[in-house]
Amino acid sequence: MAVLVIADHDGSTVRETTHKTVTAASKLGGDVDVLVVGQGAKAAADSAAKIAGVRKVLLAESAALGHQLAEAVEATVMGLASGYDGFLAPASMDGKNSMPRIAAKLDVAPISDIVEVVSADTFVRPIYAGNALETIQTSDAKKVITVRPTAFDAAGEGGSASIETVAGADAGRSAFVSEEMVKSDRPELGAAKIVVSGGRAMGSAEEFHAVMDPLADRLGAAVGASRAAVDAGYAPNDYQVGQTGKVVAPALYIAIGISGAIQHLAGMKDSKIIVAINKDADAPIFQVADFGWVADYKTAVPELMKALG
Repeated sequence: MAVLVIADHDGSTVRETTHKTVTAASKLGGDVDVLVVGQGAKAAADSAAKIAGVRKVLLAESAALGHQLAEAVEATVMGLASGYDGFLAPASMDGKNSMPRIAAKLDVAPISDIVEVVSADTFVRPIYAGNALETIQTSDAKKVITVRPTAFDAAGEGGSASIETVAGADAGRSAFVSEEMVKSDRPELGAAKIVVSGGRAMGSAEEFHAVMDPLADRLGAAVGASRAAVDAGYAPNDYQVGQTGKVVAPALYIAIGISGAIQHLAGMKDSKIIVAINKDADAPIFQVADFGWVADYKTAVPELMKALG
């Protein structure tokens, strides 16, 4: 059996999500190769070659792949499909964009957001906003899978895989138009070791940033938000943590003024340590918190900042 992992990278290095997807791929058995698609992505391919357990790295480059257009990624993978029995990608924005197209072209059912590999044809994935786990067994000869990275350990370094250049496809009738990038000195939300999140209790965008930003800077943390805070305009969409936002599992997650709706819990309940600050002692967030502080955030956060020094 041979498995192809589609790398998640920033052009110069592969992200930790790729290392975790390699771990999942290795549990299927057989050889694991990594496909790096992009433009000017040789450094990312070099980074992927160092992942332990990788047999070889395939580097595909084109202008369309530089913007990760799903049509170009799908066409590139289909050119390699005959040599592989499984195709895995992190359940990131790009992975969720391209993998269904690949599954459709292969005429197989995609398997999304797996959290466990039971065997080469059996997988576990969350359903009902993470409140239940579903075991899926597939009879498809080729498996197309997205992996929830928070459920797997990262594969280590120390590999010395060879790098091969393969043809990169174009995007057909699709074309890249533009993008707006948000730059921040803080860690990326999906990969941060510490996350501080705020909820609708903040009352305004000004209050949200006045409370959350100094605390995040003090802890070296990423800032997240509940859907209610995002919908109210307190924080941008890319801050949203939850079922319809980003799924995170940092070493420390601090929820401030968040009640803990199941949609939010689905995105953070796998965090190693959860701290909740809420003045409502009956808030559902306290059911999953390791440490709970029943207090108004206007009092609690200044006290926490003072204690941090």
